[in-house]
Amino acid sequence: QVHLVESGGGLVQSGGSLRLSCAVSGLPLDYYSVGWFRQAPGGEREAVSCISFSGSSTYYHASVKGRFTISKDDVKSTVYLQMDSLKFEDTAVYYCGTCPPGEDWGQGTQVTVSS
Repeated sequence: QVHLVESGGGLVQSGGSLRLSCAVSGLPLDYYSVGWFRQAPGGEREAVSCISFSGSSTYYHASVKGRFTISKDDVKSTVYLQMDSLKFEDTAVYYCGTCPPGEDWGQGTQVTVSS
């Protein structure tokens, strides 16, 4: 059974930084590509960043390129998202999941960026 637990969200001023973590169980990170998704109020869930199972390939949404960095620790079975230079429009609930997304989601972590 897949279990995903996101953490690290919070309230931050525009230009600030946050580091999100996702503890994964039931899903070997060296076998599945995983990533981060977000859903803003009234919006649809969108892919923010993905990392391949080998760690050699990454994807970033155009709006976060150069500001966000995805990484993972296969031993700790944890996926990270370093978010720098945060903008108001980054405000959303952030989820981790497989890339492409499946049916398993965590509870998400709220990121709020004040302008």
